[in-house]
Amino acid sequence: MRDALSNSMRASHLLALLLLAVGLAFAAFGAATNDTFYLRLATEALIFAGLALAVDILLGYTGLLSLGQAMFFGLGAYVSAVSLIAVNSFWLAFGAAFVTGILTGIVGGIIANRVRGVYFALITFGMAQVVAKIIYNTRSLGASDGLIGVPIVKINLGLFVLSSDNPVGFFLFVVAYIGILYMLAAYLLDTPFGRLLIALKANERRVPFLGYHVTSARLAAYVFAATIASLSGALYPMLRGFASPELLFFATSGNAVITVITGGVGTLIGAIYGSVILTIVKSYVGSWTEHHLIFIGIMFMLVVIFLPNGLMGVIRPRIEKIIGRRAQS
Repeated sequence: MRDALSNSMRASHLLALLLLAVGLAFAAFGAATNDTFYLRLATEALIFAGLALAVDILLGYTGLLSLGQAMFFGLGAYVSAVSLIAVNSFWLAFGAAFVTGILTGIVGGIIANRVRGVYFALITFGMAQVVAKIIYNTRSLGASDGLIGVPIVKINLGLFVLSSDNPVGFFLFVVAYIGILYMLAAYLLDTPFGRLLIALKANERRVPFLGYHVTSARLAAYVFAATIASLSGALYPMLRGFASPELLFFATSGNAVITVITGGVGTLIGAIYGSVILTIVKSYVGSWTEHHLIFIGIMFMLVVIFLPNGLMGVIRPRIEKIIGRRAQS
């Protein structure tokens, strides 16, 4: 017998399949029209969806508001860029970003988990600002100009080879990557580990009575989220050909939080939808005014006031009802 949480995840899976179908149709349309601009824009939206997924795992399932998740995203981008410039190998760059995410996640998690509540948010903000400023002032990494000159990378997938300068191929690769991330996160959060994270969010003080160590569980969630953010960041220089210190600053972290809240906190799929929506809005509004942040701010306030559970708070319950009715029939 399925519980309410399982029905929620099944509803999210259906929405994920819908997004996949739209993505494939969009790729076919892009290939037919040779429209590289919107394919690149959609690829970027999905890359930042990886960062939003990381934020949602912390905020939506563990109850930890991180204002510095961009630190891992940016570090992944820089490690990937440096690796690709030194040795043009996708798997080496991706592996380096993976190790970076784990190691920096452990260090950052040990520091951040010493505090709770708003202090956790502030310390993650502080760590990200320190790292961003160090990279911003490091000449060997391009300083404020960023690290440019990242070569086109060939992605060897065994049966075939993809090139990062192929808009359709790289878009489909990123779609597959985000799909795998989503399935991995959904699987882990449906295990006892995921239920433990939800218990942490509900009432952290009672978790030790269940026989679990709170700090270890929080650290595991933090490292998992950091690794996802770092791996997603590794794709950015492959798409744009550079890594910028702006990727590590608060604006990137803040956008990820806005993305998650717009899509729906604690839904996973809401983070991906939120990233797509925010990218479309920024692109459309930004095409007719440079003050698009005003519109984004107003939209965010309206979402918080009228859609406190985000877009998924409106759509997902209706799908859950359909699933529930079918299960009973």
